[in-house]
Amino acid sequence: MLPVSTDLDDPRFTAVGLFAETYTGLTNRFAAQFEEHRLSAVEFEVLMRLARSPGHRLRMTDLAGQTSLSTSGVTRVVDRMDRDGLVRREACPSDRRSSYAVITPAGRQRLDEVLPGHLALVQEWFIGQLTPQQLDGMLESLRTIRDAVNPCATAGSAPDEAASAA
Repeated sequence: MLPVSTDLDDPRFTAVGLFAETYTGLTNRFAAQFEEHRLSAVEFEVLMRLARSPGHRLRMTDLAGQTSLSTSGVTRVVDRMDRDGLVRREACPSDRRSSYAVITPAGRQRLDEVLPGHLALVQEWFIGQLTPQQLDGMLESLRTIRDAVNPCATAGSAPDEAASAA
């Protein structure tokens, strides 16, 4: 284990600080665009996770693992999105205690409305700031860190896993 530093110029402080500042700056730019489409950032994240998952669905527990939400938080968001017609709940045939969140056609339509503007912001403020080599290195690094700090982040996203759960 590395010794605890009292040196305020320690590059570990710089790394975490830069990451936090970058994340905050990007999310602030994205939030205004999501609001134009009557979505919160977390609702956008839920729609994206569902749309990109096999069968366009995830178990509620897997959705919680892939987002910044607790299981109770994901329940509240999915309930609200269900009332708005963006997602629906579906019973899990193999486990009565589990249910799936499934994106609806209305949810997919809302996502389709948001994505062009969102991708333009991603390109302008994120991807467009990097060379292809920098992007590849950053993606590899982020996956390594993500897998260490959030090993549940890809739960339910493998096609074989979804097929065997059905």
